[in-house]
Amino acid sequence: MEGVIDGDTRALLSEDGALDWCVTEFVRVVDARLPPRVFLRHCPELATAGSAGPITPSATPVTLQLLGSDPRGLAANAEQAISQGVTRLDLNFGCPAKTVNRHDGGASLLRTPERVYTVVGAVAEVSQRHGVSVNAKLRLGFDDKQLALACAQAAEAGGAEELVVHARTRREGYRPPAHWEWIARIRAGVRVPVVANGDIWSLEDYWKARTLSGCRDVMLGRGMLADPWLARRIRHWLETGGERLSPTPWSARSDMLIRYADAKRDAGMAEKVIVSLLKQWLNIMRGRDSEAAARFTALRRETALAPFVAGLSDLGSSSDSTSSGTAAHASSTLAG
Repeated sequence: MEGVIDGDTRALLSEDGALDWCVTEFVRVVDARLPPRVFLRHCPELATAGSAGPITPSATPVTLQLLGSDPRGLAANAEQAISQGVTRLDLNFGCPAKTVNRHDGGASLLRTPERVYTVVGAVAEVSQRHGVSVNAKLRLGFDDKQLALACAQAAEAGGAEELVVHARTRREGYRPPAHWEWIARIRAGVRVPVVANGDIWSLEDYWKARTLSGCRDVMLGRGMLADPWLARRIRHWLETGGERLSPTPWSARSDMLIRYADAKRDAGMAEKVIVSLLKQWLNIMRGRDSEAAARFTALRRETALAPFVAGLSDLGSSSDSTSSGTAAHASSTLAG
């Protein structure tokens, strides 16, 4: 997700009103108090934040995510973020990246529940003074699941008001399957709300994750990038008592990618970088859509922006279709 879920992506994916809230990419904290520009870069919505905090152009609330292991440094940067208008913070204990874990961040803290408690407690002490909520994003463990419940309870004891649990360990990475049934064990052992996350690519996955975890809400990550209408179809299904939207057409996917490219070009980003980001997003789409897979194959060696966008906008595919239905409201979240 790193490099893709930025302010422009959040604006595009939240514009139909189907998401309840969004999360930024993580702000990496070591020990120093970061300057305001760092938070603004990760959360440009802060530039227009009012009393309700940062929101997307469609008024979807945005949560700022911090990643680190130093309690004092995280507390100082939580104070800095709050002074800029943040009203909701998320602490990342779930990142499985080797570089992050090697530098004592993300899922590496799940080996010691006491450290999870200390980190959450330090940030919660600052946040509670300002009336700001703190959430914790967890996995089921580092190498195994033995400490899954202990870490969740440590985060709760430290002051986390909500837990988002990715249903795999750090060792399991993103390899299927997601163990949603393990989230049910965590949910039974804590009092705060728990949100299920991991491998929710479709309406069927959404319902299975809810059923096995017992959670009311889910967090969407890569699944939302693969299908920009995923939150919309979940919400529509809930509010209509089971009516399904038509499959997301390629025209909707390509429109999302092209508008993303336009936003980046208008912001002055180098064209080669834009192409790289488009490939990253298209690569996530191709695993769930045959037309996206064909476009990725055709464009994977293209480095110039204009021909790349032209390859996306060609709507001659026979697999394209027109979908009906309007956006409704859903219990879903977009994560960074």
